[in-house]
Amino acid sequence: MSLLTGFDFWGSPGPARDATYRVIFEAETRRGRLFDLALILAILSSVTVVMLDSVPEIAEEYHGLLRISEWIFTILFTIEYIARLWCVASRKKYALSFFGLIDLFAVIPTYLSVLIPGGEVLAVVRILRVLRVFRILKLVQYIGEAEVLVATLKASRFKIVVFLITVMSIVVVIGSIIYLIEGPENGFTSIPRGLYWSVVTLTTVGYGDVTPQTPIGQALAAMLMVLGYALIAVPTGLFSAEFVQQNESHKQASNTPVRSCPGCGSLEKDHQAGYCRYCGQKLT
Repeated sequence: MSLLTGFDFWGSPGPARDATYRVIFEAETRRGRLFDLALILAILSSVTVVMLDSVPEIAEEYHGLLRISEWIFTILFTIEYIARLWCVASRKKYALSFFGLIDLFAVIPTYLSVLIPGGEVLAVVRILRVLRVFRILKLVQYIGEAEVLVATLKASRFKIVVFLITVMSIVVVIGSIIYLIEGPENGFTSIPRGLYWSVVTLTTVGYGDVTPQTPIGQALAAMLMVLGYALIAVPTGLFSAEFVQQNESHKQASNTPVRSCPGCGSLEKDHQAGYCRYCGQKLT
């Protein structure tokens, strides 16, 4: 048991903790919506401060003001993080959850800058906290769409891996051939240099820093460019076909009500679930 656990600060569940939980974790209430909108504004403002501090001209003139602003935001976010830990039933589960870790990493960089100069730059990780906007604005359907994308990527990962291996094989073969055709006198000083040209040409980027000079090399480059356009359609088709299948499955469960876990704050869409899948807390 940690030292903090023994203090009355954590206490037992009561009206104050329940009210705090509703404001912080449940955006359906008016106070909860106002709190989360204010939080998003504070997050965007703090990230803007970090970005402005990285501009030499602005940092030189307003460094003191920017540092004070950064510490004010850090203290506010620290208080908010402690309040989140205080009002949830399972503090460990929340602290180790995705948003819990993001909330923690949002305040660490500023304190870290005391020991490591420049560490406050890492505070831009706070921008990830803006993901809460999906819950704030009741855009739960977009969270569902994100789940469809993740499921699609997982389902098609083996096909994509095979495709990438095929592309890498083509790059190695073409890069080696162009090295043999052009040689060092035309800028292809090694096979890795040929591989670099092959990747640039296959992706139709074409920086032009290394170009084939012989007719055979130019013909090979033309073929590789056409092949690059054709290869774009392959992963797109694989992903689209899998996405359609996953989207159909998602539509069947699209009318499921979403509940917020009182233990870790995660969202649960399964209306038949009696307990949170992440922390095991009983759902209400």
